[in-house]
Amino acid sequence: MASSQCCSNPPTLSPTCGEGCVVDDLGGLKAYVAGSPDSKLAIILISDVYGFEAPNLRKLADKVAASGYFVVVPDFIHGDPFSLDNAERPFPIWIQSHTTDKGFEEAKPIIAALKGKGISAVGAAGFCWGAKVVVELAKAAEIQAAVLLHPSFVTVDDFKEVKCPIAVLGAESDHLSPPELVKQFEQALSAKSAVDYFVKIFPGVAHGWAVRYKVDDESAVKSAEEAHLDMLGWFKKHIK
Repeated sequence: MASSQCCSNPPTLSPTCGEGCVVDDLGGLKAYVAGSPDSKLAIILISDVYGFEAPNLRKLADKVAASGYFVVVPDFIHGDPFSLDNAERPFPIWIQSHTTDKGFEEAKPIIAALKGKGISAVGAAGFCWGAKVVVELAKAAEIQAAVLLHPSFVTVDDFKEVKCPIAVLGAESDHLSPPELVKQFEQALSAKSAVDYFVKIFPGVAHGWAVRYKVDDESAVKSAEEAHLDMLGWFKKHIK
């Protein structure tokens, strides 16, 4: 697996970043939450391998919350984000403890907890590692809309089983989900007349661009914000 691209441009993690707050237990996991708890609509943002303390991810959660959603960023990584500096735990070792199957199983109680609080519709967006968790939720009809941003581990067969509206935002330069593969995702979705879908390949960007951009890089910020607007537009269309 091309883990080098998956793990490039690591963020500087901060447990105190964001305008929301961290709760110790939402469906069994610690989570960053933002937005009105009285909202009937929830969005779950599922991180990449660097976890829920990434400032750009929390900034995005705050932005989505400002549109009226209750936003949850769970700590699926359990306080153990991947680190490029840990030579004793290279990615193939680290991922054994943090499988996407485990993330999928841990997401279901979170959704149940949200619905127990009166949430009527749940959307989910996943970045890299998180995209695989989201597509599994979409296959299991656990969510009402899905967005995958520079996905990893996702296969064409996954899209044959998707049961809710789904958007796929890919990068022009991505060894994990190259444009040729993203187009195959689109072909699989086009064969499912009952499922609304949106597929877009962003030019001039690489894997991770939507959440691991440099805030002082104007072009990178612009591309990321375009992806964020597409994501939010998808949720506004289908989570209501």
